[in-house]
Amino acid sequence: MRTPPNERLTSDIAEHRKARNASGPERRCILTGEIQPRSALLRLVVSPSGLVLPDVQEKAPGRGAWVAASRAAFAAAMESGKLKAWLARAFKTGDLEIPENLPERIEDALTRVFLDRLGLEMRVGHLILGTQRIAETARAGAAALLLHASDASEDGRKKLDQAWRVGRDAEGSGERGITLPLDRHVLSVALGRDNVVHLALADAAAAGRVQKPLVRLMHYTGHDLPTEYAETPRAVFQDDERLSERETS
Repeated sequence: MRTPPNERLTSDIAEHRKARNASGPERRCILTGEIQPRSALLRLVVSPSGLVLPDVQEKAPGRGAWVAASRAAFAAAMESGKLKAWLARAFKTGDLEIPENLPERIEDALTRVFLDRLGLEMRVGHLILGTQRIAETARAGAAALLLHASDASEDGRKKLDQAWRVGRDAEGSGERGITLPLDRHVLSVALGRDNVVHLALADAAAAGRVQKPLVRLMHYTGHDLPTEYAETPRAVFQDDERLSERETS
């Protein structure tokens, strides 16, 4: 039978799947049952001895369990005993050991991965430091990502955010850089520089690589991301697609 000229060749289901795939890989949270972008979820794994550990780089072999909770919600689930029950169901075993400091371990791991990525980008020349240099780059429309330390002054943030909007031709939009859950001391020590308060990246691919661990860190620590940063570009995950073949969760 021939298809009528004006009839759709794809179903609504196919269109829905296409839209979901465009946003990047997705996983189901074991705590809520909701399917969310992988960029916002954390992967947990179990060691051979039964110890539950975070796998923030998603490289550990075997079954993984994905969680979308913030640190506060994660700690509450641990205290109530619900986390162990959900993990036992996900890993199909009750022989699990959940460290009391697991919420802290997760935050430390997420922070370390994020700071390591910043350090790598700095070493290859992608990280822009210094208020004046950042302002010039942002105003020229060349800044792909703008970051502020948690203790940056309001005046300093506002000036760079304004330069960011000018460069993006988005004046009046309210768009702004991301205020990190890390202060200048932590950033300065991690990068080996004095007084790191503001950071920027001009290279879009580098910005995507930084944004990936940052989205997880911000979500886990309960900090809101500006709308324009809420999703990690799909291109960031292309090198990780082979991991999906090993995962059963």
